[in-house]
Parts: sequence; structure tokens; C-alpha cells
Amino acid sequence: MSKPVLALAAVLSAALGLSACDKVPEAPYDQGVCFHAVTKDGKTFKYNVVKRGVPQIEYCAAELEKMRVTFLRMGGSNRELIGAYQGSFLIVNPRGIFRRAKWNGGQFLLLERTGDGRLAQPGAMPSN
Repeated sequence: MSKPVLALAAVLSAALGLSACDKVPEAPYDQGVCFHAVTKDGKTFKYNVVKRGVPQIEYCAAELEKMRVTFLRMGGSNRELIGAYQGSFLIVNPRGIFRRAKWNGGQFLLLERTGDGRLAQPGAMPSN
């Protein structure tokens, strides 16, 4: 191989190696604390305490949904909200509430909307 090709290969492999070292945001692990997470770039977060003494992730999800609806009633236009609870990210939107163990990882449906807008565990409501 020629020197320019080897140099290019070295630069590309170094760039790929550095991109693999990007710090992935992690949700706080504070026991029983529900957070609202704010981000501008999707890489760094600022966490604001919503409620302390929250016993389960579903209660935190309900608090975040209440916050989302309150913001919309006050004239806000953001229909999606990000939260965190004991090391997990919660994404609250009109479709339901989703949980992510890692910010850049997959997500799964934690609570889904019922026909009348309430939140329920997936599969708990009969399908017609």
C-alpha cells in the first residue's frame, strides 16, 4: 500500500476509536427521586428534582405526565418530556411512556394510552 493510503487508514481508525469513547449520558441513581431531564444537544443533561420519596418507576412516570399536561395547559408546545428515575430514562409523549436503560440504547413501552387518554400497563386493556 502507498503511504497516503496508510496515513488515511490510520486517521480513519483513530477517528473511529475516539468516537467509540464518547461519554454516554447516564441517569442519576438517587433512590426514590424522580427527575425532569433537560437537554439541548442530546449529549448532556441537567436534572431537576420533580418529587422525592417516589416508591416505583410508574409513580415517577405519572408525575412526569402530570408535568407534561400542566405545561401544555399553560400554552407550551413541547409534547415530549424526558425524565429519569433510579438510573433509567423516561420519555413521556402523547403515545405513552417509554423507558430506556441507557440514553443511546433501545426503549420499551412502560405505560400506554388507553382509549380515553389514561395510562395503563401494556396489554392490561382489552382490545376490541
